[in-house]
Amino acid sequence: MKSRLLNLLAANRKRGSFRAETSNSGNVIEIYDVIVSSEIDAEWFGGVAAPAIGRALKGMSGTVHMRINSPGGDVFAGVAIAQFMREYDGEIIVHVDGYAASIASIVAIAADKVIMAPGSMMMIHKAWTFGFGNSDDLLATAELLEKIDGQLVEAYVKRAGGKTSAEDFAAMLKAETWFTPQEAIDAGLCDEVTPDKDKPEAQALWDLSAYERAPKAAPAPNQASEQAAAEREAAAVQAAADQAAAADLERRKRVTAARLLQTTA
Repeated sequence: MKSRLLNLLAANRKRGSFRAETSNSGNVIEIYDVIVSSEIDAEWFGGVAAPAIGRALKGMSGTVHMRINSPGGDVFAGVAIAQFMREYDGEIIVHVDGYAASIASIVAIAADKVIMAPGSMMMIHKAWTFGFGNSDDLLATAELLEKIDGQLVEAYVKRAGGKTSAEDFAAMLKAETWFTPQEAIDAGLCDEVTPDKDKPEAQALWDLSAYERAPKAAPAPNQASEQAAAEREAAAVQAAADQAAAADLERRKRVTAARLLQTTA
């Protein structure tokens, strides 16, 4: 079984950074990383989990400038971060410095204002997960994903304020849509473009091979070796997931066999 989410996290393991600081110049939260489901995952993959954002916001007052360059990550973690942002008693301005891809786009549009740098991109797509079990388990997982997609569409429609319909956003999710700053403004997901923090080179941090329609970046001199290492890491993570699935399946078989023996005894 192949998990694109695991591949995304493994391919970008320990590449990013996160910081939150309050100084005389203001409050800054910088999410230059993948978004992960827990702080345990953050220890393994790197990345930022929702509790870190919650703690940072609790220690701040006044306007917060949140800078984002993220290839995405765990959907529920991103939803939790967005909720922390909505509950914050002050203005939050998001600056998209590189990518606000996948669930990072939900984090971005939770802000009071969204500013994208020239050369930056925002991406929306249908939710991913990985699962195992019998047909009932997988059907339940599929139903859950459909509900998540519906919630994502609702969030984008609310942010767009009538500029884009639910039907159009649903089609955009299905197509894996990458927005330039102007396209994001036209769709209602961004407020303005600014040249004051033009850092498109930051996009080169990320391996976006898990996505089907990701823009192709110019290869860096050492990118081949880094990509090979990332592919090995992704393969190792995938192998671990496969082993866990096989172990769970074997456990289910043993439980079923034990129940049958108890029934016939």
